[in-house]
Amino acid sequence: MADDGGTTTAAAGTTAKKPYLLPRSFTYHHHHRPSPKPTRSSFSGDRVVLYFTSLRGVRRTHADCSTVRAILRGFRVAVDERDVSMDASFRRELQSLLGSMGKPFSLPQLFVGCRLVGGADEVRRLHEAGELRVLLEGAAGQDPAFVCGGCGGVRFVPCSGCGGSRKVFVEEEGRMRRCEECNENGLVRCPNCCSY
Repeated sequence: MADDGGTTTAAAGTTAKKPYLLPRSFTYHHHHRPSPKPTRSSFSGDRVVLYFTSLRGVRRTHADCSTVRAILRGFRVAVDERDVSMDASFRRELQSLLGSMGKPFSLPQLFVGCRLVGGADEVRRLHEAGELRVLLEGAAGQDPAFVCGGCGGVRFVPCSGCGGSRKVFVEEEGRMRRCEECNENGLVRCPNCCSY
């Protein structure tokens, strides 16, 4: 097999494209013991939390999320990125924080400490006015090129309890049951780079 940049050529003359890689995450990577459920208290201090989506279904939403992530990366601050498309609990958490149960909201949404900064338009406006830098003073720093060795920057890994299948066998009951350790996708937040 010969590698020619973007493809691999087999002896039979067929070519296979490299697999699609998920976008890198520049997530909060200070090690803390994770709590079972994120709460409002997890926004203490100058912690920067960004709710966003990695889905590309709605072009404008994806572009707004990418823009805000790029702006924050430019400030070299540690950001706890919470992808609502990877874990439904983040969507519920954001709905409760915004007090908008059942009401639509836009993504992304940025919080600094306990303060809601807002969506993409607010972040752009604050950035252009030079006010975002002031809001982010005191936030933990992070190298923008940091990529977690555990998850490759995706922020999630398959559950070690069920291997990502969302089912575990209970010998005492003689049946399978839903794994309680992982989310609806059989994933858990990466223990190496994420914390609540």
